[in-house]
Amino acid sequence: MTPFALIDNLEHLPNPFTQFDRIVANLEGSIPQLMDPDYRRDLQLALCFIYSYNGSQATFNSYRREVERLLLWSWHKASCPTTQLKREQIEEFIHFCISPPESWIGTKNVARFKLSMGERVPNKSWRPFVAHVSKLEFKNGETPLAKQHSLSQSAIRATFSILSSYYGFLMQEDAAQQNPVALIRQKSKFVKKEITRKQVRRISNLQWDYVIETAEILAQEDPTMHERTLFVMNALLGMYLRISELVADERSAPVMGDFIKDSDGHWWFKVLSKGNKERLVAVSDDMLNALIRYRRFRDLPNLPTIAENTPLVPKNRGQGPMTSSRQVRNIVQSCFDKAYERMCEDGMRADAEDLRVATVHWLRHTGISEDVKTRPKEHVREDAGHASMATTDKYIDTEYRERHASGRKKTLRPH
Repeated sequence: MTPFALIDNLEHLPNPFTQFDRIVANLEGSIPQLMDPDYRRDLQLALCFIYSYNGSQATFNSYRREVERLLLWSWHKASCPTTQLKREQIEEFIHFCISPPESWIGTKNVARFKLSMGERVPNKSWRPFVAHVSKLEFKNGETPLAKQHSLSQSAIRATFSILSSYYGFLMQEDAAQQNPVALIRQKSKFVKKEITRKQVRRISNLQWDYVIETAEILAQEDPTMHERTLFVMNALLGMYLRISELVADERSAPVMGDFIKDSDGHWWFKVLSKGNKERLVAVSDDMLNALIRYRRFRDLPNLPTIAENTPLVPKNRGQGPMTSSRQVRNIVQSCFDKAYERMCEDGMRADAEDLRVATVHWLRHTGISEDVKTRPKEHVREDAGHASMATTDKYIDTEYRERHASGRKKTLRPH
């Protein structure tokens, strides 16, 4: 049996603390378990837990995904509410997530709910798991197959972390006697320990030269469309921005007034980053010049004023700030694709290959990787908004260079 979605998107979800009956009324016709008071209470507790993370769309979605999967497995496979699950059943659930049946796996993202006679009801095409193909495979015309679904190590770690928080909440509500996730002593069965540090995914300096030159060419040919493109590319690399820090969402809307000049005449950019934490990013002279160029194009004074509310990145059509992270991805991808073509035309196909698989986040990695070569890592950490120095240390590859330099001289015929 393929289960139906239980929890709608945040913008359509009534407050479960006050409107739970309204939520259940739309689900009862599709989900027979909700006729049982134990299951109704199970759903209400899960909704209240997830709704508490409504300050961030991304966090809400992550917590909903993990808890909803547990609810569906518990109701359909273990035949009990999640409040009654034991340690061994949580282990069964983790195994299930690693290898779910094909009937639980979709091959494309579809809406969880849809409108029917004015009411939002579960979409029968939705699945709890979705198979994906890599960016390069998608470009080559390959489509995902359900049997190819797999969970990454980071996804398994997220499952453990979120479900442990969920059971901590249930214990506080006196709905569970213990945390079965915390009782699993051998999580290493599911999560492999990383023996060595992963290489940071970044583009090379040569590739960046072609990418930014491509953006400059586009801006010269069609400034109305691509002066914004050039500014976006510079901001992503020059200030290590995440997509969420560049577009407007329910938490914040970046404006020109977020560029701030201090009493020493130094410029900073104020960012609302993950965890709703503000940070200040040092604005380099080059980045300031990029901002001036962009503001001149938009018929604004060279530099922002205090409390200026002009959207940082506006829509090309219509009014207001850009709100679509997909649009930013399309802007970056277009630059990557055109830069790849130019490199191939210049006879550098091998050097260009990374641009076929690179993502927006690689620009943040590239900016940080370059800066830790010349700046104090404490400064880079503050600008990047890393929670710990260990994260910043991942970008320092001096050890790799020295290790490889000593290894290059190894001979296959020892004397």
